[in-house]
Amino acid sequence: MAETVEFPSNGRVASGYFVTPPVGSGPGVLVIQEWWGLDSGIKEMADRLGAAGFVVLAPDLYHGELAAHDEMDKAAKLMRSLPPERAARDMSGAVDYLSRHPAVTSDGIGVVGFCMGGMLSFIIAANRPDKIKAVVPFYGFPQGDMQPDWSKLTASVSGHMAEHDDFFPPAAARALEAKLRDMGKNVTLTVHAGARHAFMAPHNALGTFNATLAAQIWPEVVSFLQQTVR
Repeated sequence: MAETVEFPSNGRVASGYFVTPPVGSGPGVLVIQEWWGLDSGIKEMADRLGAAGFVVLAPDLYHGELAAHDEMDKAAKLMRSLPPERAARDMSGAVDYLSRHPAVTSDGIGVVGFCMGGMLSFIIAANRPDKIKAVVPFYGFPQGDMQPDWSKLTASVSGHMAEHDDFFPPAAARALEAKLRDMGKNVTLTVHAGARHAFMAPHNALGTFNATLAAQIWPEVVSFLQQTVR
């Protein structure tokens, strides 16, 4: 079952797309949006995770704003204008909402993020090590000044990056993986040969959707979350 829910966000109210599995309960997973906003593609990913047995919340970080898939300039503007502190509050509020929901059976929470959401998934994991146990970032990770305090990261990370990606270059992904492993973190960032940015996006806004690769990766994502979010 899917519905829009509201939840507290540090004294304010945020909302998101909430999905419960057919059995009615399961481990909690947060899904973080791309730069388009809380669109059909993100809701489809949330639905698929719900069908796989997870209780899922995708917070609306743009608070109702949305860019159509042919509005890249608008999407970029929305991403640039997203207040980092508000995004952090909303993601943390979403974590608390999931943690306290009676349908959630796990002590920890998983996070799956795409593009901008991949980057933010690392940040919420570092900000909330008390709850985040697993991170699955797709073609996105913090770079430069956006990097959090990595010493606080305790979650297991299984990321999926693209070989051809000008937004999040594979060399930078490999460097981050090496850096975090040197710190003793459980991190794997797989760079998929031949893949391009947004290879999982079902809306295919950039013309880079790779159905074969997406079908191959998805069972791995579900298995990883099942093993780490309990």
